[in-house]
Amino acid sequence: MDAKRRNLAARLGVWSAHHRRKAILGWLLFVVLATVVGGATGVVTADESEMGTGDSARAAKILDDAGIDDPAGELVLVKARTPDGWRAAAADVAAAVERTGETTKVRAPLRSADGRDALLRFEIKGPSDKAADRVQPVLDAVDDVRDGRTGRGVAIHQFGDASSEKHLNDLLADDLKKAEFTAVPLALGILLVAFGAVVAALLPVGLAVTACVAAFGLLGLVSHAVHLFETTYSVMFLMGLAVGVDYCLFYLRRERDERAAGHDADTALRIAAATSGRAVLVSGLTVMVAMAGLFLSGLLLFKGFAVATILVVCVAMLGSVTVLPALLAWLGDRVDAGRVPFLHRRSRKGAHAGGAFAGALVRPVLARPRLFAAASAGLLLLLAAPALGMKTEQLGLEKQFGSDAPLSVAYREITDTFPGGPAPARVVVRADTAGGLDAAPVRDGLRALTAKAGKGAELTFHRAERVAVLEVPLPGTGTDAAAKKALDDLRSQVREFRSEVRESGAEAGSGGADAGADGVGAQGGAGVEAYAGGDLAESRDFTDQLGDGILPVFLFIAAVTFLLMLVSFRSVVIAVTSIALNLLSVGAAYGVMTAVFQHGWGASLIGSEKVGAIENWMPLFVLVVLFGLSMDYHVFVVSRIREARDRGLDNLSAIREGITRTAGAVTGAAVIMVAVFAVFGMLSMQDMQQMGVGLGVAVLLDATVVRMVLLPSLMALLGERNWRSPRWLPRGPRGRSSVSSGRVGAGV
Repeated sequence: MDAKRRNLAARLGVWSAHHRRKAILGWLLFVVLATVVGGATGVVTADESEMGTGDSARAAKILDDAGIDDPAGELVLVKARTPDGWRAAAADVAAAVERTGETTKVRAPLRSADGRDALLRFEIKGPSDKAADRVQPVLDAVDDVRDGRTGRGVAIHQFGDASSEKHLNDLLADDLKKAEFTAVPLALGILLVAFGAVVAALLPVGLAVTACVAAFGLLGLVSHAVHLFETTYSVMFLMGLAVGVDYCLFYLRRERDERAAGHDADTALRIAAATSGRAVLVSGLTVMVAMAGLFLSGLLLFKGFAVATILVVCVAMLGSVTVLPALLAWLGDRVDAGRVPFLHRRSRKGAHAGGAFAGALVRPVLARPRLFAAASAGLLLLLAAPALGMKTEQLGLEKQFGSDAPLSVAYREITDTFPGGPAPARVVVRADTAGGLDAAPVRDGLRALTAKAGKGAELTFHRAERVAVLEVPLPGTGTDAAAKKALDDLRSQVREFRSEVRESGAEAGSGGADAGADGVGAQGGAGVEAYAGGDLAESRDFTDQLGDGILPVFLFIAAVTFLLMLVSFRSVVIAVTSIALNLLSVGAAYGVMTAVFQHGWGASLIGSEKVGAIENWMPLFVLVVLFGLSMDYHVFVVSRIREARDRGLDNLSAIREGITRTAGAVTGAAVIMVAVFAVFGMLSMQDMQQMGVGLGVAVLLDATVVRMVLLPSLMALLGERNWRSPRWLPRGPRGRSSVSSGRVGAGV
C-alpha cells in the first residue's frame, strides 16, 4: 500500500485539490450556515448566579431561584468649592434622573461633614441583571447637568452597579473592535513582507478570519449548553487568528519550498499535504485536547474558554487541510499575484537568509550542546525566577481599569468623601421543611447566628420564599487579612448552624412522624440550607477552586501531550522533552508577568502600571494556552527533523536540516503571534494586558531560545535515544518520504 494512503492529511489535500470547486464552495457554505445558525439561535451569556463556585454560588442560586433580587443602586457625588454650593446642582441631578423614567427611590442628598459635598442615591427600575441595558438615559441626564455646570466650581461623579457594568461591557466591546481592526491589518502587513505578494499574504488572513466568523456562529449555538462570559469572544478571536494564520503559513511555506526545489505544482501540493498538513492535524488536536483540560477546573469561565478555543482551532485546522489545498491548486502560480517588487525579491532572499542564519546559529549549538543547553535553560529559569513570589487575586476596580480611568476616579472620590465599610458578607438560609423559617430549630439557630455575627448584623425574612438573609459587616478593607479571618469565622458558624439544625431535626423525627408546628418535621434538617456569600466570599471561592483545579488540569494536559507526542513520533524521549520544554516556556511567561505587573518593572513601557498581583485566573489560562500553542512550533520542527531522519540522515544532520528548513516559517509565525498578542497587551483592561504580555513573551521565547537553541542542543545530547521506540508500543506504519522522487510518504 502506498504510504500516502495512510496519511489522512494527504488524502484530504489530494481530494480537495482534485475537487477544488466543491471544497471552496463547501467551505464558504459552511461559514455562511454557521453564521446564520449562530444569529438565529442567539448567544446565552452567564448570569450572576452562574459565575461563582462553592458556597457563595449556592447562596446566590438560592436567592435567584426565590426571585429575591437586589436592585441596582447608583450614586452621584456632587462636589463644590464652597459650603452648600452643591445644592442647585444636586437638585438638577435629582430632577434630571427622575425625568428619565428609569429610576426609583431617589433619596434626599446626603451632606458631607464639611458641607461642601453631597451624595445622591437612587435605584434603576427593573431586574438588576437588565439594569445595565437601561442606565444610558440616566448617564446622559447626569452628563447634561455636568456639562451645564462646567467652570462653575462644581464637579459631578457617578458610580453604581448599572453604570459600572455598562462601562465594562462597552469597554470590552471597544477593545474587541480595536483588536480586530488592529490585529488583522498587522498580520496582513507581516505576511506581505514575508511573501512579497498580496494574494499569498491574503490566504492565511482570509482563512483565519473566516474560521473565526464560523466559530463565532457555532459558539452561539453551543452557548445554550455552556453559558459564556464577555471575555470569551476576545479569547476566541485571539486564538483563532493566531493558529489560523500559523497553520496556513506553515502549509503555504512548505508548498512554496517544494516548488522552489523543482517539483511541479501537483507534487509540491501533495508533499505539503502529507507533511505540513499532517503536522497541522497533530498540532490542532494537541491544542484542542489541551484546552479540554479546562473542563476539569470546575469553573464556568474556563469551560467557556475551552469550548470557544476548541471550536475555533478545529475550524481553522479543518480549513487548513481542505479549502487551503483547494485554493492553492486553483490559484497555481497566481498565488504570487500582486507582487510588490521590492518585498517580493526580499522575501525570496529572506527565505534563504533565514535558513542561512539558522544554519549559522545551530552549527555552534550542535558543536557544543552541553554549553548551549545549560545557557538557554539557565536563561529561561532566570526569567521564571520572579514567579516564585507571584501573588494572585481578583483585581479590583482601580487595578483592572487603571487609577486614572473615569470609573476608578468616580469610585475613589465617592469612597474618600463618604467612607463606608466594605461590602458585607451575606448568609442565605432556605428552610424547605415543615414550619419553614418559623420551625423552632431554624428560628433559634438564626437568632444565635445573628448574635454571634455581632454589631451591625441585619436579618431579613422572606417567609413566602422560605428564605432568610443575614447581612454581616466585615472588618478591615473587605479584602485584607482581618476581613478574610472574619469570613472564615462566619463560615464556621454557618456550618455549626447547619449541623445543629439537622441534629434537632433528626431528634424531632425520631419522636414521631411529625414534630408539630414548632419542629422541622420527620424529614429532619435535610431541607435546611445555609451558605455564606458576598463579594469576598465569591472571590475566595473562585480562588480556592482555581487552586484545586490547577493540578488535575496540568496532569491531564501533560498526560495527553505525552500520549499524542508518543503516538505521533513513537518516542518516549521526544514526548518527555516536549513537556519539559513547554514547562520552561510557561515558567518564563509567569516570571515576566510577575516582574511587569506585580513589581512594575517596565510596566510604563507598555502603557500599564504596577498592580501588585496577577489576575487570579491568568496562571491557569496561560498554562493551558501555552501548552497548546507551543506545540505548533514543536510539532513542525520535530516533524521536519524526523522527516530528514527517515531519509537516512544521522541525528546531527537531521537536526541541522530540520532547524534550517523550518526557521523561516517558525520565525514568520512567531512574529505574527507575538504581534497579535501584543495588540491584546495594549488593551484597556489589566487582565487583557497580562494575557497579551504573558503569551507574547512566551511565544517569542519559545520560537527563538527554545526551538532554535535548547531543542537542538538537547536532541544532540540525547543522540539516537531520540528515535528509539519502546518495545511495549504497538508497531505502526513509519513510511519514509522521498521528496526527491516526488512520492508522498507518511512522514510529517
